[in-house]
Amino acid sequence: MASIYSYIIPLLAGYLLDLLLGDPERMPHPVKVFGNLIYTGEKKWNTGNHRFVKGMCLSIVLITGTFLFFYFATSYLLQLHVYAQIIFNTIFVYFGIANRCLIDEGKNVFKKLGKGLPEARVQLSRIVGRETTSLNDQQIKVAVFETMSENLSDGVVAPLFYYAIGGIPAMMAYKMINTLDSMIAYRSPRYEQFGKFAARIDDIANYIPARITALLIAIVALNSRAIQFIFRYGHLHKSPNSGYPESALAGVLDCRFGGSNYYHGVLVEKPYIGANARAIDNREIDKVIYINHAVTAVSILIIVVIGIALR
Repeated sequence: MASIYSYIIPLLAGYLLDLLLGDPERMPHPVKVFGNLIYTGEKKWNTGNHRFVKGMCLSIVLITGTFLFFYFATSYLLQLHVYAQIIFNTIFVYFGIANRCLIDEGKNVFKKLGKGLPEARVQLSRIVGRETTSLNDQQIKVAVFETMSENLSDGVVAPLFYYAIGGIPAMMAYKMINTLDSMIAYRSPRYEQFGKFAARIDDIANYIPARITALLIAIVALNSRAIQFIFRYGHLHKSPNSGYPESALAGVLDCRFGGSNYYHGVLVEKPYIGANARAIDNREIDKVIYINHAVTAVSILIIVVIGIALR
């Protein structure tokens, strides 16, 4: 029974902590540690020749090291006392999922829209990689919804998926993969070779979670059009994964995502997802927030049920 408690209690408690607290900016967070490690390694190794090999080695060392650190930490704490492991696991489940933070950031952009485009553009720049200085009202809303659907996979469903199959060690290893992707997996002269391996590992790690997320969006919204959009548009995105949750949400809202945007001064052409280029109403953020909450809750429920059944 101890293994069941140390598996399910942290999952539920960490989920509740995320709902209550979100991610306060001043709170210590393992992703900040991951980012510092990546930054240090990138500064030292991303020079000279053989940058692909150097980036691959850095990624493998950091991902493997993260998994092993948390594997031995949780094993050691279990030897001390099961409650010590439960507390530790709870803290890192809380750190591992980011649904409240994602929702708060989306809401904040919509609030800033009421104060004018300049403030909304600045707020949006916190959560997207595209350049925001020239985006109009509609483009800002589309960017928020695209990000909320994509990061519902990256920031919630994928970490939970890896927790389900490998506990905290797998969850934190995934967070390292995701952090590597966000920091060095850019198609730019500096990162094209050094970050290529990290980008491919991230694609592989998110392959199943992205499709699960898309399916869950359609299910919680009870929307058949979302299923149609997943099959029609999901594979058109340049990313092998991002298009699926984005397509599902576009189907639920019957709107159009995608199109061209500037990233780091470079125009990136993206296919459209959906054909109805309608204006998005401010109140639709509430529907997207419901979907994010519902997908997270259903994911937790599924993991609990499967965990009980298998253990």
